[in-house]
Amino acid sequence: MKSAVETLSPTRAKITVEVPFEELKPSLDAAYQAIAKQINIPGFRKGKVPPPVIDRQVGRGAVLDEAINDALPKLYVQALQENDLQPLAQPEIDVTKLEDNSLFEFTAEVDVRPTIEVPSYDAISVQVDDVTVSDDDVDEQVESLRERFATLKDVDRPAQDGDVTTIDLKATRDGEAVEGGEVSGYSYKLGSGEMLDGIDEALRGLSAGEEKTFTSSLLGGDLSGEEVEVNVKLSAVKEQELPELDDDFAQTASEFDTVAELRDDVATRLERGKRLEQAAAARDAVLEQLLDAAEIPLPESVVAEELAGRRQEIEQQLVYAGMTMEQYLDNEKQTVDEFEAELEKRVRDAMASQFLLDEIAKAEEIGVEQDELSAHLMRRAQQSGQNPDEFIKHMVEHNHIPEMVAEVVRGKALARIVEGATVTDESGNTVDLKNLRPDGSIGDPDADAEAAPTAADVVEAATEPVDSADEDAEETSATQS
Repeated sequence: MKSAVETLSPTRAKITVEVPFEELKPSLDAAYQAIAKQINIPGFRKGKVPPPVIDRQVGRGAVLDEAINDALPKLYVQALQENDLQPLAQPEIDVTKLEDNSLFEFTAEVDVRPTIEVPSYDAISVQVDDVTVSDDDVDEQVESLRERFATLKDVDRPAQDGDVTTIDLKATRDGEAVEGGEVSGYSYKLGSGEMLDGIDEALRGLSAGEEKTFTSSLLGGDLSGEEVEVNVKLSAVKEQELPELDDDFAQTASEFDTVAELRDDVATRLERGKRLEQAAAARDAVLEQLLDAAEIPLPESVVAEELAGRRQEIEQQLVYAGMTMEQYLDNEKQTVDEFEAELEKRVRDAMASQFLLDEIAKAEEIGVEQDELSAHLMRRAQQSGQNPDEFIKHMVEHNHIPEMVAEVVRGKALARIVEGATVTDESGNTVDLKNLRPDGSIGDPDADAEAAPTAADVVEAATEPVDSADEDAEETSATQS
């Protein structure tokens, strides 16, 4: 077999393959055997019909078609390997020559992974925000903890923000009740903004036993996005009574003996969380700098296919959240064109980063250990809320393990670059990422050499950026439920 490659573009190639007829013999033999099992010829047992008889009764053309269909996939893969091409989509194959007992020739046009010149990453320098935890930040967290231990008491006054109300709702349109638009005895915290638009304004100032009608748009159902009349009746108003912020509360709400110890722990947790945010910002800045320095052509057909898939995922998430695309765009204050442009940028950046990180991993000879793959699969299972055993079984059965391996490799490649970069905060301090642990603490490499280097855990999620629309939709879904 001989093959030659014509470069049609940086991301598309045309392979011409010439196959001497003797190399088709195994496929021809298999074709004769397959056809012999399918036909009945008087005087011959089924499956034992000789090739010359098959040629006369069925036709040599049918045998050649069968043989070529069998041989083409293997010949195509062999041509890819010989020319070191990595396909990104299904090929367009055309049989260009078929001379019986002489020569078989075909061409295959396919989108391929581009050749990339990896930019130098020895002197990358990025700046990130300072890690700062203010008293107000601590106060907010402590206040949230107090609210978890709050008690409710009935009050005889108009409802105000922060009150927990008990309400009945009934939605109508043109005087007709909306199916599924009626609830009774629903508990709602006034001012939380977690229900229909206009509900807070309607409830604010009402007393128990009073009602009010307002106009709003439904978030789900057949009339999603349509304006309806909503009648809300307030049956009870309860006020939150927060516990005193003293040492007794600290002992009840935590393992600490004093409020001072509790606040110190809250401050420590906030600081660790901000360190992880700082590391993620460094990761993103390093990757952005790499992408800016590299020229990475992208196959437009593959980009279009990925865009269509991302749109579908986002639309499904919005359906689960009970939102239309129009409502989502309105909440985000985006136009359709702005949304499409942002989505396309994310898709292109994700694809380019994959290509680039794969090349870096290849150059750095980065591999994956079994324990690293297992840990990655466990994290992915936790992120998706699935049982780890079921998640891993699904990945194996659907042949997704190579994708998981690729994700780990890219994460390690990016981690290596981030660890080698100069990262400073706005105050000019060097940010220690090499010894950053998954909980946001800084490890001591001398005291705990094995556990300290965890930058790969921090940057692993950067191999394929998550769509903000997906995140927003999931958050909205959680709110509506």
